Amino acid sequence: MSGWAGAAIVAGAYLLGSIPWSYLIVKLTKGRDVRTVGSGNAGATNVMRAAGKAAGAAALVLDCGKGIAAVAVARGLGAPSAVVGGAAAAVVIGHVFPVFLGFRGGKGVATASGALGALEPGVLAAALVVFLLVVAWKRIISLGSIAGAAAFPLLLVAGAWLGWLRPPGAGPVVASFVIVALILVRHAANLDRLRRGVEPRLGERRPSEPGPGERGAIEPRPGERGPGEPRRAPALDGERGDGGR
Repeated sequence: MSGWAGAAIVAGAYLLGSIPWSYLIVKLTKGRDVRTVGSGNAGATNVMRAAGKAAGAAALVLDCGKGIAAVAVARGLGAPSAVVGGAAAAVVIGHVFPVFLGFRGGKGVATASGALGALEPGVLAAALVVFLLVVAWKRIISLGSIAGAAAFPLLLVAGAWLGWLRPPGAGPVVASFVIVALILVRHAANLDRLRRGVEPRLGERRPSEPGPGERGAIEPRPGERGPGEPRRAPALDGERGDGGR
């Protein structure tokens, strides 16, 4: 395969990843921009907040499908492992930094799951076990997602070194590390809350989402009480700004 053909496959994977399913689903069903709702993330969880469980499930399947399709098409065209790995990384980069949405996309977990699962299904299954164990232990979804993602490239390398997997080639290995780095960067806020011990557990609501001045919050009008403010006593005649007249 020529270098131009390989570059075209990787570029096509990026454009595929840039298709903003979460944005389109919420825009078409509710007429809203999903990035102005809840956490502001263009992902399946936020779609569920904005448009319901069915819409969230649809976004999850479509985002995961982008990752699977990028790897499957690259392999179907006979691309070498370096191009297949490049396509896997490019589709996740497209989801996180989509050209069609001003480079403001989602966190990439669903698309990464599809791409990594298409690269090595067995390794993804092992990483999913890590995710479930961490969630069962700590009851924190974000921690499980980060742990499962970080485990994938380590399990991939270990499996190949121990002879449990066919040597995947440098492309998929490098791609898996790039994808994990993207997921960690996009979860920086979650990592900060985990460090401070304030990341919500299963069933808990994030105390600061949304709050006054934050995305999705409703600011009080002039003269109205803000959230949590005590009710003011009525002013006496002598305290009115018009001097009581």
